[in-house]
Amino acid sequence: MTTEPAQPPLVALFVTCLVNSQRPAVGFATVKLLEQAGFRVEVPPDQTCCGQPPYNNGLTDEARRIAKLQIQVLEPYDWIVVPSGSCAGMISVHYPHLFENDAHWQERARRVASKTRELAAFLAQQGVRFAPGPDTPTATAHHTSCSCRRETRSHTQADGLLQDCLQDQLKPFAEPEVCCGFGGTFSAKFDALSARMGSQKLDSIEAAGARTVVSADLGCLLHLQGLALRQQRDLQFRHLAEVLADAEPQRENKRP
Repeated sequence: MTTEPAQPPLVALFVTCLVNSQRPAVGFATVKLLEQAGFRVEVPPDQTCCGQPPYNNGLTDEARRIAKLQIQVLEPYDWIVVPSGSCAGMISVHYPHLFENDAHWQERARRVASKTRELAAFLAQQGVRFAPGPDTPTATAHHTSCSCRRETRSHTQADGLLQDCLQDQLKPFAEPEVCCGFGGTFSAKFDALSARMGSQKLDSIEAAGARTVVSADLGCLLHLQGLALRQQRDLQFRHLAEVLADAEPQRENKRP
């Protein structure tokens, strides 16, 4: 009697609204990285927004309704991987709080939250390492989003992965912990302040000699890219997944 080999764990790619509508290449890069790491990957077709916009604007009933839909979609998977600190933070940190008065849904939210990871955190957890590839960018600054620093706390893991593949081309810059000014709807409500914060971030990046800006949050990246275009700054902008997908994988997979 032969034993069927165990299938690799199944990962749900929570692709995010911005990736889906503005830069699908980030989604394809994420799939490549996850498959290289030995996982099966699916993009659940019924996923929608994570609910962060209504949640951040005090519309908790609407956020709760969206969260219930996402929980039902994501429950069957072994892992949920998100190429965004803000959306990963919404699912892993805020979903359980949405249901503090509903024990049934809070338990379901906690189970989904416990297996949700921002992309860099997941790759680092699996022992994935990288070496420079032929298309590795030079003189690169890593903008660590507020969500990656304060919710998923995966900014140091992203730094480590980038250090592997960029080495001395990863350029430190002043006050990396300061917000870029995007903040979702903050940039629409306080556009002048948002633009000033973003411009200061770009000044710091240019002062460090960087020519490429990398971030794990596409919202931050698009915000800074838009400012750079309007201000005619000679900078390139790439998502973390895109940079890592172009690097050479050196996997030390910790998965059993």
